Amino acid sequence: MAGLRLAVLGDSIGYGQGARHPDDRLGPRLADVLTAEGFAVELHVLAVPRSTSADLAAQVRRAAPLGIDLAVVVVGANDLARFVPPAEAARQLAGAVAGLQAAGTDVVVVPAPDMSVVPFVPPAFRALVQGACSILQRQQEEVAGAAGVGFADIGPAVGAAFAGDPALFSADRFHPSSAGYALIARALAPHVVAAARARRDAAA
Repeated sequence: MAGLRLAVLGDSIGYGQGARHPDDRLGPRLADVLTAEGFAVELHVLAVPRSTSADLAAQVRRAAPLGIDLAVVVVGANDLARFVPPAEAARQLAGAVAGLQAAGTDVVVVPAPDMSVVPFVPPAFRALVQGACSILQRQQEEVAGAAGVGFADIGPAVGAAFAGDPALFSADRFHPSSAGYALIARALAPHVVAAARARRDAAA
C-alpha cells in the first residue's frame, strides 16, 4: 500500500459536526475510500467548527510539521453566514492553498455549500441566498484554477439531495447528519481519489 498523509481543513463540515458517530464524519469516510483504493492513510482532521476562510491560516500552520500529502479544504459556509465579502474569503483561501503548496501538499478545494437548502431559510429569501453562495463558489473555483489544484464541484448534486431529504440534516437542521456526510463523501470520493492517484503516479 502507498502511504498517504491526508488532512481535512476548514469548518464544521470538514470537522464532521452533526454526525452521530466519529466514524461517520467526513474525514474518516474519505480515509475509508482511499484505503479501499490501496492507500495506507494517516488522517489528520484540522478543521475547526465555526471557522471562516480567515481561520485557514492557523490550520495550515498546524499542518506544516505533519508532512501532509493531500489536503481537502472545506470552507465557505461561515463566510456566507457572517457576510464576509466573497473577494476577501477568496483571498484568504488563496493564501491557505499557497501555504499548503509551499509545504509540498496537494490540495482539493471543496466550495461553500448552497445555504439556501438549509431548512430554516425562509422560502422568500432562498433565491437571494443561493445567489450569494454562487458568487463565493465561483471565486473559490477561480482560486483553485489559478493555483492549479483540484476543485470538487459537488454543489449542484449535493444541494438538490439536501433540499429534498430532511434526513440528510442533523437535529440542529443546519449541519449534515451521518447520512448527509455519507452523501457528501460519496460525491467527493472521485475528486479525492483522483488527486491521491495523481500524487502516487508522480512519485512513481
